[in-house]
Amino acid sequence: MLQTLAISNYRSIRDLVIGLAPLNVVTGPNGSGKSSLYRALRLLADTARGRLVESLAREGGLQSTFWAGPEKTGATVRSGRHAVEGTLRRDSHHLRLGFGADDFGYTIDLGYPMPDATSAFMLDPEIKREVIWSGPFCRRASMLIDRRGPSLRVVNSDGNWEIIPGALAGFESMMTAFADPRSAPEMIRLRDKILSWRFYDHFRTDAEAPCRRRQVGTHTPVLSHEGADLGAALQTIREIGNSRELDAAIEDAFPGTRVEIEYEDGWFETTMRQHGLLRPLKAAELSDGTLRYLLLTAALLTPRPPELMVLNEPETSLHPDLVPALGRLIAAAAQRSQVIVVSHNAVLVEALTEASARLAALEKDFGETRVVGLKRIELPPWHWPER
Repeated sequence: MLQTLAISNYRSIRDLVIGLAPLNVVTGPNGSGKSSLYRALRLLADTARGRLVESLAREGGLQSTFWAGPEKTGATVRSGRHAVEGTLRRDSHHLRLGFGADDFGYTIDLGYPMPDATSAFMLDPEIKREVIWSGPFCRRASMLIDRRGPSLRVVNSDGNWEIIPGALAGFESMMTAFADPRSAPEMIRLRDKILSWRFYDHFRTDAEAPCRRRQVGTHTPVLSHEGADLGAALQTIREIGNSRELDAAIEDAFPGTRVEIEYEDGWFETTMRQHGLLRPLKAAELSDGTLRYLLLTAALLTPRPPELMVLNEPETSLHPDLVPALGRLIAAAAQRSQVIVVSHNAVLVEALTEASARLAALEKDFGETRVVGLKRIELPPWHWPER
């Protein structure tokens, strides 16, 4: 389980360290930084998929993701006696992301590349440092793999540092550029952990959404991010997952209703049989909210639970009466996976908090995202490795 999430110099997040539990809910008003925290988690996942630089480019490049405020905000500025003014930057530009878990921790530090008049990729971020360590937070004695610029070293079986021959490109994470199960088994285990993370963010439920149409179906223990394979995912839960739990989740939200999957010649279609109707309703006939609840049910009742599941505003399009049922469904999923929910829906936040979720309520303080009421002494232990 992840114990700590740390983000530094990313959009409105200047320096944020929060502790995590099996079930977590991040909330706050619009513009408080919820989306920045969610995207930072996705960037961490992209390091193991080799898509970190591409993802940052889609966000406008590294320069557009840096904290836009001043390095320091004095008491006179906070009191309103002086305006916020830029000063000469003393520290290097860093974008730092990291986490600490029960077994291993990881951090990555990105910055600008060295000037090179011959390169057309000067806006690409350069990875300055990556570190993997044992335990929830980084200490010199707990480091296992250390990447500084192009060079990489690992702790060998004798407990000594060993330099790995070759040079890493500045745009390549060591997670994808180096994979040796003999000299660095911890990297393989950590990469597999990150690759298992799942993110679900605003399923399509419009009239042309793929989940409304028949789809060719195969065993689908993991619902795709866009939810196109909904029918196959629900049928997989029926056959190799917990069919009783699926029926209970539907009954909780829609009393007297049952989900059925029609299949013919390999084509699957989701239908709902409701009390009082002579025929089941096809997915194309269901409301956006009903379809979204089915998608969330398929995601949360997966027969192959991930180590971490992150849901971004799952209550979107749901009728208020469905939100408590969704909260119970999420709480049940947290018994199998660590779950982080980003939401500003008060009913869902309350339902998850009552289910023992750890609450992180975000707010803006002079443009900087902070956790409401979190004192420095309450922060989990964390240390950023120096460049």
